[in-house]
This record gives sequence, C-alpha cells and structure tokens, in this order.
Amino acid sequence: MVLQNGAGSRKRVGMSKMEKGSNKGGEYCARRSGFELRKLVRSILESPDFEEALKRIDIAPKKMINPMLCCLFETDEVIRWRAVRGVGITVSAIAETALEPARTIMRRLIWSLNDESGGIGWGAPEAMGEIMAENEALAREYYRILISYIDENGNLLENDELERGVMWGINRLAQKRPDLLREWTGPVQAQLKSPDPVKRGLALRTLLLLAAGASRSVDILSAARRAAEQPSLPPVPAPDADPGAAASLARGPGSQALTPLLLSLLEDQSEIRIFQDGSFAEHKISRLASELLDLTVSARLQFAPVSFV
Repeated sequence: MVLQNGAGSRKRVGMSKMEKGSNKGGEYCARRSGFELRKLVRSILESPDFEEALKRIDIAPKKMINPMLCCLFETDEVIRWRAVRGVGITVSAIAETALEPARTIMRRLIWSLNDESGGIGWGAPEAMGEIMAENEALAREYYRILISYIDENGNLLENDELERGVMWGINRLAQKRPDLLREWTGPVQAQLKSPDPVKRGLALRTLLLLAAGASRSVDILSAARRAAEQPSLPPVPAPDADPGAAASLARGPGSQALTPLLLSLLEDQSEIRIFQDGSFAEHKISRLASELLDLTVSARLQFAPVSFV
C-alpha cells in the first residue's frame, strides 16, 4: 500500500512477478466475492460515517470479509485506507464469536507476504496491524510476526512499499497496545537509519507513542515519590503506574545509543504524509525527532526507583 510516491523493489521478486501478483490478487477477489456484495462494501466505504454504517449492516462478518479484503487493492487511496480499518473491525467481530476463523484470515494475510504465494500482499501488513489494534487475543498471537518483517534477523520483506506498510501497522499497534512493543523497540529504532523518510517518520511516531506512555508513568512515579517524602500529601494510587515502562524508557529510547540518532534527525527536513485517525496528516521528521528527544531525555532525568508503601 502506497504511503508516499515510490515503487520499491523486492530483491527476491522480479517486476514481472510483482505485476503478476497484483493482478492475481484482483482475480482472486473476483472469484471469492459476489459482485453485489462487493458493490455494497464499496458503497459503505465511500460513506462519510463508514464505520457506523459497517457496524449497522445486517450481514454476517464472515460474508463481509472477502469483499473487504478485495478493497485493499483499490486505486482510490481513501477507499484503500478505509478498507484497512474495515478489515480490522470485521475480523475483530469474527474473533468475538470464534477465534479460529479470525486466525485463518491472519494466516491468509501472512501467506500473501510469502514469496511462495505468487502474490505481493499489498495492504496485508496494514490490515494485520489494524486487526491487532482491534483485538487483543489476535495481537498477542501475531504481533511478533509483524515485527519480524522489519527485523534483519527475522523475515525481511525487502520491499520498501511493504515495509512502509509494516511500519504503519506497528505504529497502529503502538497506539492501542504499547505494552506488546516495549521490549521490541530494536527493529523499530533501526528504521531511524533508513534512507526512506516514511519509515524514519513512522519509526519516530512509534517510539513517541511508547515514550509518551512511559513518560506518563514517570509522572505518576514522581508524584508517588513526592507523596512518600511528604506524608501530608494525599497518597498516589499505584495501579495506573507502569514502572517497567518508565525504566525501559530510561534505559532504552533515552539511552546513549538512540540520542545521537535523534540529534542527527533534528536536521532532517523531510516531510511525510500518512493516514492516521481517519484522514491524511503531514509530519516533518525534524519535529518528530525533537519531540521524542525531549520526552526521552526528560524521562531519563526524572526516573528513579520508588517503592509504593
């Protein structure tokens, strides 16, 4: 799925196979989805309140999923991104009834990213990220696979377009389930060195989400420490605090290993355009780097172990 103009090439797949794979995806959709149902799904995705329209539709999610997946191949980028969201909502609804059919869809998306599938898997990483943002059970089962697609020791896709999609999916997961990613920041941090500004920007946004959550934990810990030092202050409840996140931040994203990278990115004037929260947004790399640097340095300076008594 295109996040920014640029073709990218998969080292193990020639261009002819890429074109063939894209056509194969459309042919598969034509076989598996009835014309009328595909037309209905597209009309839903075209409506301004498509999420509510999708939830109101009186058709079983299992019947909706194939035409929804087909819309990942749409040329209209708004329809494509709404299809990503629609896939997440639909698969999560399936999982609420029975996990195994939802797992089958996840495996189908994973298979589409495999060379042996004969396809390319456009939109699959984004759809995986959205599904896992919507459903915790599926997230805990499959998040490591999504991360492996940008891990040099994992299953690199070796295609800029697909890896942008992976980074978008990871960023989406960080919005909803940051706890799953805090121990897996290495592959994300490595993307800060990417020549692709979209991957750099999405990596910064992901680390920002993780840092912001840990920074809130630091604030809670600081308030608790002050309360412990001054008995006259009301006690600060501990359940909302996440000491592990704050400690991880102080040792990781705010560490000496990351700081030089962020300092170098302060001069990066590249701008990216990504889909977030239902619309397109533009971000400057230098600003994202500055925000992350401020958060991580602040957390590292503030953090100190504290016991809740």
